[in-house]
Amino acid sequence: MRIAVVGVQGAVEEHVIITKLAMKKLGIEGEVVATRRKGVVSKSDGVIIPGGESTTISRLIFRDSIASEILGKAEEGKPVMGTCAGLILLAKHGDEQVVRTNTKLLELLDVWIKRNAFGRQRESFEVVLNVKNIGEFPAVFIRAPAITKVGKGVDVLATFEDYIVAVQQDKILGLAFHPELTNDTRIHEYFLKLALE
Repeated sequence: MRIAVVGVQGAVEEHVIITKLAMKKLGIEGEVVATRRKGVVSKSDGVIIPGGESTTISRLIFRDSIASEILGKAEEGKPVMGTCAGLILLAKHGDEQVVRTNTKLLELLDVWIKRNAFGRQRESFEVVLNVKNIGEFPAVFIRAPAITKVGKGVDVLATFEDYIVAVQQDKILGLAFHPELTNDTRIHEYFLKLALE
């Protein structure tokens, strides 16, 4: 198995490390590759889009043809997971900030997104969420977005306060928080199991 982590910016190395750990726990032989180059995502069994600055990531993945490869993987039924800024990029409906910054979205999740829903960097926090199919999970929120509304076919996996913070549509996972910044591999294991289906 090969999992590609889009290595434009954000917690790229953390995603690589925890995905390797999840593979080991599940007894899966394979590799996890951080990439900024065209041609790697297309040869993968799953793709992870880390956090970072969504406008920057969007500009680079569309410029370097990585976006079309991610869309191709989703079309093939391969899993795609976006965390924090990655969730924003997966959304179909952006907020006024997305429109103002002219951020191009992948539109793989039928959700309405709100950038910086919980405030700026200094308002970062950690909370235990009850995540469907996972159980209690220590979620780290850093300048996190949130989902205000979901369309048909979107399964809500977790909520916090008045917001939706984790969803799944087919094999597309979107998380407002950072599972890669914990030692808990269960969300990455869940993602890898989708790749095995």
